[in-house]
Amino acid sequence: MRLFKPILAGVRTGDRLLACLGASGGIAVSILICSLLPLHGSDFPLVVAPLGASAVLVFAVPSSPMAQPWPVIGGNITSTVVGVLIYRAIPDIGLAASLAVGAAILIMSLLRCLHPPGGASALTAVIGSDAIHTAGFGFALLPVGINSATLVIAGLLFHRLTSHSYPHRPAPAPDAGLHLADIDAALEDMHESFDISREDLDALLSRAEMHAANRKGT
Repeated sequence: MRLFKPILAGVRTGDRLLACLGASGGIAVSILICSLLPLHGSDFPLVVAPLGASAVLVFAVPSSPMAQPWPVIGGNITSTVVGVLIYRAIPDIGLAASLAVGAAILIMSLLRCLHPPGGASALTAVIGSDAIHTAGFGFALLPVGINSATLVIAGLLFHRLTSHSYPHRPAPAPDAGLHLADIDAALEDMHESFDISREDLDALLSRAEMHAANRKGT
């Protein structure tokens, strides 16, 4: 049964149920907004599939650095532009698809807007329908840009109503002996990327150290 235990630390059933409602509402509002705008054809999507993955991040793990407004909006839009560019430059669809995802990761990393669904946005621009290809760079604005911005706005309103921090602001860390320089040194030692900000790591580890000291002192 270990396979079915929550993989996210601090997960609570109530928060997950609220996240389901928030994600459903965010997607619905995004579709509604795009349905009121002029589209490029009958097979042109009102919402792109990567937005579903964006919704998981925004509503289920709003503290993730990859779920913040700039990664959601900037990551999806820039990746789509990359996908359009590569689709137009490389006639082989298989090669274009693979390069688009890799190039999207590079561009998002350089622009500090790494967002996993961005890879899917780049891929959609390459392997999408004729209407998507006809729209060209306009596809990055409608529906991708509108979808992403609407989702972020929905996330802002939802998390304010449910008393969550979004955009995420790390809680102040108690003075338990750790410093951000220590966090940076530990991250450098491990040579890994973690889906948590260094400030959140500082707050979490400092509180853990404080609780450990209290436990040993009793």
